[in-house]
Amino acid sequence: MIDMEQTTVTYSCPNCGAGLVFDAEKGKFACEFCLSEFAKDELDAAGSAEQAREREARDEDFRAQMRAYFCPSCGAEVMADGETVADFCYYCHNPVVLSDRLSGAFRPDRVIPFKFGKQQAIEKFLKYAKSHRYVPRDYFCAEQVDKITGVYYPFWVTDADSSAALTAEGTRIRTWIVGNVKYTETTRLEFEREGEIHFEDIVSSALSTEDKEMLEGVLPYPSEALEEFSAPYLTGFVAKKRDVERDSLSEEVREKMQDYADRLLRGTISGEVPKTAPRLDIHQSHWEYALMPVWVLTYRDKEGKVYKYAMNGYTGKVYGELPISKFKLAGTFAAIMAAVAAVVFAVGWLLL
Repeated sequence: MIDMEQTTVTYSCPNCGAGLVFDAEKGKFACEFCLSEFAKDELDAAGSAEQAREREARDEDFRAQMRAYFCPSCGAEVMADGETVADFCYYCHNPVVLSDRLSGAFRPDRVIPFKFGKQQAIEKFLKYAKSHRYVPRDYFCAEQVDKITGVYYPFWVTDADSSAALTAEGTRIRTWIVGNVKYTETTRLEFEREGEIHFEDIVSSALSTEDKEMLEGVLPYPSEALEEFSAPYLTGFVAKKRDVERDSLSEEVREKMQDYADRLLRGTISGEVPKTAPRLDIHQSHWEYALMPVWVLTYRDKEGKVYKYAMNGYTGKVYGELPISKFKLAGTFAAIMAAVAAVVFAVGWLLL
């Protein structure tokens, strides 16, 4: 049961005092009453010091009112304020219930605001879905499409300073021809490469394996889009709670660094070099918890299988699993068989 008496938190327009919402298409906070629009820095600078303190207090209230909603069907756990809770789970379309208040440890450090609004997201989805011939019609019917949901997904963003060194034995082959004779010279070489490497904004999903493939499918996000977290960006959207802590990602992130260092150092070597992992020493690293935007739509077919569609809410990159209409597929097969039968009949008639 959802607690209907919880306080509604809004962000007030500096001009008229009405509530503000974040317009993803314009990248601004809009007042639907006086039609004023504010960029983030304008909103921060608006009003007196007292008003700034009031906005900070409202920001704290907003975080205090965040709730974790647990879906008993698929197990998805999301966080949202009272205004953004839907009557279905965006992941499996089943009802969700209110669970414990989120702790302050889950407050993000950074955020990338949505760049595409819902209507733009719908248009891109319809273009994607209708370009595939065998998709069932109810996959993109109005009732289904309207369930597309803007979700802030959790990621860990890592910066690091490191040094890497690669020692390898390789060969360099030179060939030439004199008259009718071909000569081959093989030189064995030992290569040594080392250098300082700074890693910037390595992005890792802060969710378990279930959503990991989908989230990696919509990467990357541009580093320059990351902003300091501000709670008003979440208004009108849903934010999913992380279930992976940074300690459990350390090895995965190190492997990404190792792979990049290997390609970087190996790119300075000409000739054939056996695969040898470089030595990587990480001197210091910095981790930040970030929310990044994804438009999500799920579809359950008649057999109960769930298909996921996701679109990067900033770049528009699409990840999708498409259902196939057996009826449409059967119709195409029948048409092909009819055409083949007609050709066979025509050839047989001509041979008579």
